[in-house]
Amino acid sequence: MKVIKVMTRIFLKPELLQDTISFYENLFGEKCDVRFRYEEYKLELAGIGSVLLISGPDEILEKFKNTSLTILVDSLKEFRDHLTAEGAEVIDEIKSVPTGSNMRIRHPEGTVVEYVEFKT
Repeated sequence: MKVIKVMTRIFLKPELLQDTISFYENLFGEKCDVRFRYEEYKLELAGIGSVLLISGPDEILEKFKNTSLTILVDSLKEFRDHLTAEGAEVIDEIKSVPTGSNMRIRHPEGTVVEYVEFKT
């Protein structure tokens, strides 16, 4: 059971995505390493370093803003079992997403976190 990366979420309008990617690439000195469309929700996402940019229509973004961060892990099942044993609550069970699978968990103090396991 291993945390691979913790990503801070930044929500933005679609027309700002490309300039924002360039800004963070220059800030971190690294290229965007994850970029994809999530057609089901009309979103486009991009990952640069420890930042996850999420762009889409305001009314769609509102549904995602209560999730504070994204944590990439090596095994959702193991983390699900561990987190619930520690008092966390499953909000959304493990499901398929464009990059692999994810789940949303409310930590005991109330923080809502998306956990993601990439396809291998």
